[in-house]
Amino acid sequence: MPEEPAQPAESFEASLDELEKVVKELEAGDLPLERSMELFEKGMALSETCRKQLENAETRVEMLIRKEGKIQPEPFRPEK
Repeated sequence: MPEEPAQPAESFEASLDELEKVVKELEAGDLPLERSMELFEKGMALSETCRKQLENAETRVEMLIRKEGKIQPEPFRPEK
């Protein structure tokens, strides 16, 4: 039996869009407990996917900067 190809990971934008939909549905309230739990689990998974994609992008940018040897990479710290 041939292996099925792995499904490609969703783009960051698609994952973020889906996460926003989950949050809106949760914020709307009046959901059965089971549906709330499903949405919460889905939201946590999407959040983790987005976090990993952002970390990978940051690593790639730092590697490119180091390769050029002109600028020292600094970790991105958004203003609070």
